[in-house]
Amino acid sequence: MQQIACCYLRHGYWFYVIGRVPLGKLPESIDDKLIKKYRIGVSESTRARRKKAGRANLQYIRHERTFVLLATKGEHRFFEEEANLIRDIRRVPIRYAGYSISYKPGGRKKDGSNDDKWHAHVEIDRPQYLDLRAWFSERALRDSPDQLTKAFHNLPIAPYAPVRRQLLMMLREVNRVRKVAGRKQLSDEILPLRRRVVRPFEELAQHSVAAPLDDGRAASDGGHGRPSDHDPLENLSRDPIDRVHDPILRLR
Repeated sequence: MQQIACCYLRHGYWFYVIGRVPLGKLPESIDDKLIKKYRIGVSESTRARRKKAGRANLQYIRHERTFVLLATKGEHRFFEEEANLIRDIRRVPIRYAGYSISYKPGGRKKDGSNDDKWHAHVEIDRPQYLDLRAWFSERALRDSPDQLTKAFHNLPIAPYAPVRRQLLMMLREVNRVRKVAGRKQLSDEILPLRRRVVRPFEELAQHSVAAPLDDGRAASDGGHGRPSDHDPLENLSRDPIDRVHDPILRLR
């Protein structure tokens, strides 16, 4: 996610195809096949010459069995061979592991003026966000302030700016419910608002995903005894690039 949002999009890699490695195939064999087919593994000077000549450049990134091919505008066989699958990230976000990545104008600045510059936009995907908001709203009165603080703190997400806004809206919903019931309000200081920059191509010897909550209750109830088999946290990870080249929350 970090690699796509912070590196590729700002260099014009807006056209993409997302796919999965077929069962029975080695991911490394698909890597090699696609990189050779589209001549992706070239030097920066070659990319510069291609761009100057009006030809497209491509990037390839994979997490586990999910991969994304990204291209800049220009001439390339990619646009012919993948014509039915290509999407423009400015119009159709990449949705993966509970995140949504798009590229759009910045909106309003702090002084109220419009920011016309385009930016990568990483947020919790809408269905995932609504599930999380409902989950926290349900727990607003059932859990203590310490339990709610722990739940927010342990959310396995990468807090990009749009994600931070979503976290604040979830906290406001919790405080709204608690205020109606005359309960103590929670400070926004409990939110995990600092994003950790990772090295996306550095292989880690061991990877572990912490449970969203650990208060001694059975894992089958989502850690909070929630009366549902669906846990809105299960699709999230601290950063999809956290594990090999992770995206948007954990790519599955």
